[in-house]
Amino acid sequence: MDKPSYLNFDINKYHWKADIDYRLHPELYKVGKGEQGVLICEPYKSEIGKYWRFKDQDIANESSQKIYQMFKEYVNVSDFVGADMARKYLQMGYTRARRYANYKGGLKYDKQNNYKQLERGTGENEKAAAANIFYEKWKLAEANDNYAAMKKKWKHERG
Repeated sequence: MDKPSYLNFDINKYHWKADIDYRLHPELYKVGKGEQGVLICEPYKSEIGKYWRFKDQDIANESSQKIYQMFKEYVNVSDFVGADMARKYLQMGYTRARRYANYKGGLKYDKQNNYKQLERGTGENEKAAAANIFYEKWKLAEANDNYAAMKKKWKHERG
């Protein structure tokens, strides 16, 4: 049976740490996979996270535009960590909104029933529209030539 990966999560093995200021110590930042570290890495978590919303289309549009603007500002000042974190928030806007579109209440697993996967297709249609909005901005960020060059260099030098 497919169970959530967070059941085996070991904070001690997790690369990203909440007690590090990644603006002061960007050398400690790793790109990782997908959205890893997005809810931990300060000060970016606090700067970007307060704008991250996907309740409906209008809110998702406003949120994704603000985060994408922040992404471009981070790129313009060559702050790769900030740009990567903004990109992760855009990606997470897509994935979380999709989760709510697919599953009622955004819950994929039944904790009371040995984490059995719940029925898909029970979610909210408005979340699908919100997901599409974030998807477009996420892909715009990924396609940004300056960001792509910074990311390639970062991964080559630091991982």
